[in-house]
Amino acid sequence: MGIAERREREREGRRAALLEAARALLLERGFAGTTTKAIAARCELSEATLFFYFGSKEEILVSLLFEGIDYWARGLERLEKQTLAPAEKLARLWKYFGEVRKEHPEYFLLSAYLAQPTATAAVTAEVRADIARRSGENYAHLARLLEETTGLRDGRIAADLLWGAFFGVMALRDARVNLGAKPHPTDRELAAMFKVLAEAIAGIFVAKGGSR
Repeated sequence: MGIAERREREREGRRAALLEAARALLLERGFAGTTTKAIAARCELSEATLFFYFGSKEEILVSLLFEGIDYWARGLERLEKQTLAPAEKLARLWKYFGEVRKEHPEYFLLSAYLAQPTATAAVTAEVRADIARRSGENYAHLARLLEETTGLRDGRIAADLLWGAFFGVMALRDARVNLGAKPHPTDRELAAMFKVLAEAIAGIFVAKGGSR
């Protein structure tokens, strides 16, 4: 291995370590507590050293966001390729939401972060456009899966409903946990919610944007 290659590997390893530190801090302290100083300290580095690898906290968060977008893309592609009955594939899609939530809760935090007014103020227009394009591709993929599993001609409304419902109930669950209340919905309750949503998708969206 040459010197240049070794240095590049070391650089990528350091970047990966900083991203892991940011990921852990997001879950422990939220966005306000995830500072460049705290990220650097978690890796036993100076803040100045961190800036050699990332220009800002926003750049770190965007890197994690792109990681999440790519993770969702791979999962949706795997699901699309599975040979399942439509109802079973739809149920598997809802289950996949839950699996991602358990394995990578930071991806949901980052989705919520995008809703803040100044979330992308510090990134370039090119980066914002790339976020919109890549996340839009995932949304279109989700809509196609819903068209396949429900028979809807336009799966966009169903995609908004399914994703919005899951994201909303998870935010509600987190709020209850933060207040010291009993965490719910439980897995069983989530399964019951899915049944209600599946019936709604199948029976309501007929005339407006989801005609069969």
